[in-house]
Amino acid sequence: MKMKFTNLLLLLAIAGWGVVLFLQVQSKDQPGTVPPVPNDQANLLETFTDNIPSTPPVKDSQLEEYVWDGKERFEFYKYDIKDELLPYPPAKPGDRTPFDLWRYAGKGKSSYGSPELPSESWEAWVKKNTEMKPKLMADVRAYMAERYHFTGEAMEDVWMSGKRKQVMKGPVARLPKNFNSFEKLTQLSPEEIKSKDLFPYKPLAHPIQTTAHMVFPRSWIAVHPEHERMDVDMDIPEAYLPEFPAPMFLTTHKELGDVTNGQEVTFDNYYEIFDGLLTPEQMEGLKELLRPTPTTWFNQTTHRVTLQPNKGVSCFDCHVNGHTNGAIELAPDSRPNQGRLRTDTPTMRGNYNLMLLSSKRSIRSMDHFAEVEEYFDGDPGMMQTIGPRGVNRTVTNRMGDFNSILDFPPAPKLGPAGKLIASKASEQELRGEKLFHGKAQCSSCHYGPAFTDDYMHDLQVERFYVGRAEGPIKTFPLRGIKDSPPYLHDGRCPTLHDAVEFFNMVLELELNKQEKEDLVAYLLCL
Repeated sequence: MKMKFTNLLLLLAIAGWGVVLFLQVQSKDQPGTVPPVPNDQANLLETFTDNIPSTPPVKDSQLEEYVWDGKERFEFYKYDIKDELLPYPPAKPGDRTPFDLWRYAGKGKSSYGSPELPSESWEAWVKKNTEMKPKLMADVRAYMAERYHFTGEAMEDVWMSGKRKQVMKGPVARLPKNFNSFEKLTQLSPEEIKSKDLFPYKPLAHPIQTTAHMVFPRSWIAVHPEHERMDVDMDIPEAYLPEFPAPMFLTTHKELGDVTNGQEVTFDNYYEIFDGLLTPEQMEGLKELLRPTPTTWFNQTTHRVTLQPNKGVSCFDCHVNGHTNGAIELAPDSRPNQGRLRTDTPTMRGNYNLMLLSSKRSIRSMDHFAEVEEYFDGDPGMMQTIGPRGVNRTVTNRMGDFNSILDFPPAPKLGPAGKLIASKASEQELRGEKLFHGKAQCSSCHYGPAFTDDYMHDLQVERFYVGRAEGPIKTFPLRGIKDSPPYLHDGRCPTLHDAVEFFNMVLELELNKQEKEDLVAYLLCL
């Protein structure tokens, strides 16, 4: 019996993976400002490919690091396909772990972390991580190139809301050997796909799961070098991450559009930008969202992953301009570290319409989230040693007040009831809307102003591969979805096309190629 499509693109809004071309940093007298990216496209490079892109790829030199020659190099991570899970390998912070951590399960050594470094000294810790990083990242990018064909091909004349980055075309997940189309693959049953190890959308782990913590995109590091890690870099190409900086839209000033005028909002410029637009309480809330505080691995102690001490991380360091820059972390709701789910930074846009503010936890408001999320991986012991944020209910209320006016981007083709305006939509977009509310069953979970039901759902994706069940995860809103790639909670679907392929397979919808294209066209309107 086929599953209902309880959540087409259930986890799509977890941010972070779209086109962030290598941006030039503004001059020092204009901190936090990044100029618009010109529409500069050129032939990128010769890659191992199954077909020739129909349009020139986006110019992004980082893609040169993701070329695959067709050879499988990860024998260490290969395993016999058996319907059983393996015990987690013993590891301490800083140790490498397998890329296929979905294959492991069980109980960790302890629920608690230690503020003491696993190495004998700070010097030994630095030496270990700096020497490990080049080999680790070479392996990570080779692994990602085996899983994905990052062509750099963008959708023709389809841009994110800030008009500084194009939306990328997909799907880019590589098909199994002897399959030339997703349509052919989806003819198999879940049992056949699992037994033959053919599922192309297995979970993504953190590049260094033992240490984990926040990993920022290169576009962010270029402007904020204090967040560059000595042990690891982002594993997804910039071309498949959100635009930076993202525009900011307010429910209280819809007439202004992007209130930032293309700037990154910082502690230094927020007053100049928002004085006369916000209430005093909202200004206080925004200030606190911009204030950096120590975290487990970004702080002033030697328990850190940066070469130099720093002030820590603010909410807006990941949720740039109230949106997302695609930074990754691990969900703080489980142990051991190797079993925690990788999560992309979700957008804060439209949170005023949501009742569930965490992927797997019962967080009911942004005020509540600010109270419990101290960025210490849910470990009060670490917080006591490194130093807590020290916020109180008054402060978190003000943070929530500002968050409550962050709006979704404009959707000019949608009417007040959330339906396409026929005179403004194309025939393809209208067909996609019909699919969304019909055969694809997306609207069974994605409905209302934010296109979400505010429930958690378990897709039981482990039916398709030998791996640990990930359990229920919240339905994320689809409004403005084109602005927040990659998709699913861990970013395993780099493009909207990949997300549609994932759910078509997992929910056995039997959508044909044209129907999938129509559905993507509709999602771009939201």
